[in-house]
Amino acid sequence: MIALLTGTLKRKAKDYLIIDVAGVGYQVSLPLSTFSSLPEAGEEITLHIHTHLREDSLSLFGFLTEAEKDMFLCLLEVSGIGPKLALSVLSGFSVHDIAHAIKNSDDSRLCTISGIGKKTAARIVLELKDKIKLHETRPASQSDDLTRSGDMEDAVSALVNLGYKKQVAEDALRQVSDKYSPLTLEELLKEGLNILKQR
Repeated sequence: MIALLTGTLKRKAKDYLIIDVAGVGYQVSLPLSTFSSLPEAGEEITLHIHTHLREDSLSLFGFLTEAEKDMFLCLLEVSGIGPKLALSVLSGFSVHDIAHAIKNSDDSRLCTISGIGKKTAARIVLELKDKIKLHETRPASQSDDLTRSGDMEDAVSALVNLGYKKQVAEDALRQVSDKYSPLTLEELLKEGLNILKQR
């Protein structure tokens, strides 16, 4: 079973990438949170991999951090949630935000994720509340403003990589930031894409 891949990033699309490892190209599906932090094509990258086996296929799912992979595996344990839906959850919120919603039984927050209805959100909370281990996070501080500024730059870069013009991406993200601030990088990208799709 493949658990880790290190190689050259050959191609990146909205929800997958191709990584060249010693001349073999692996197609790896990934959440938006991982996509937004990818280097440029041609650079080396290391991904934590989950190998998903089915009778008729073998699929690879990649993550930049072990925390993302661990949350993905936890979500797969919930009845009714497969790999694609688990990726949607990770694309909608950060690992900490997902864990926080589960810990606080915040079904309504989970329901804002595409593909997650009330019953599924309730199952996630019920089945994972005792399994989720929340990591200690630093308290809010003045450095948050710098983080948000960096998140904005990363979000613009991610949208440009998806084919949107820089000015268009910046305008959409500025609308999101003014309306919903503060947001995580993942939430910023999600809302920005929603605005761009409506244009």
